[in-house]
Amino acid sequence: MSNHQSHLDPVLVGVACRRQLNFLARETLFDFAPLGWLIRSLGGVPINREGSGLSGLKETLKRLKRQEMVLVFPEGTRSADGQLRPLKPGFCTLARRGKVAVLPVAVTGAYQAWPRRRRFPRPGRVQLRFGPVITDTEVQALTDDELVIKVERRISDLLEAG
Repeated sequence: MSNHQSHLDPVLVGVACRRQLNFLARETLFDFAPLGWLIRSLGGVPINREGSGLSGLKETLKRLKRQEMVLVFPEGTRSADGQLRPLKPGFCTLARRGKVAVLPVAVTGAYQAWPRRRRFPRPGRVQLRFGPVITDTEVQALTDDELVIKVERRISDLLEAG
C-alpha cells in the first residue's frame, strides 16, 4: 500500500522491489492502446473505480493467491497537492481474501518531480520508504476501519521520517 503522488509512483516502487510487481490502475488508462499495452506489460490490472470493479478485483485476487505482489494506491488517485489523502477501505477485502501481509510504502518527492498539473516530469529527488509489515494474522484480526487507520498511520510515519 503506497501513497500516490504522481505517475512515477508505480514504476519507482516496482523498480525498488526484487520481485515482479503488479499494480492496480484506473481502467480508463487502458483505453489508449499504446499506453494500455505498456501498463499491462508492466503488470497493471485495470480497475473500474466508478462501478463495482469486479473483474479487476477477481484478477487481483488470482494474482495474490499465486503469491504475486500487488501494489495498491488506497487513496484512489494521485494527490492534488502532494499530501496524503484519506485512504479508501477497498484494499481491506483484497488483503483479507488474499490472505496476505500488507507492506506500507511512502513515496516522497514524486509530486515535486511530476505534479498532477504538469504534462511532463522534471528532475528532482524522489525517495521511497518501506515497512514495517502488517502481517496476515494482524490483517485478519483487524476490522476494516482499524486496518485503514493502521495503514494510514504507517504511511504517515514513513512520510514524516523523510
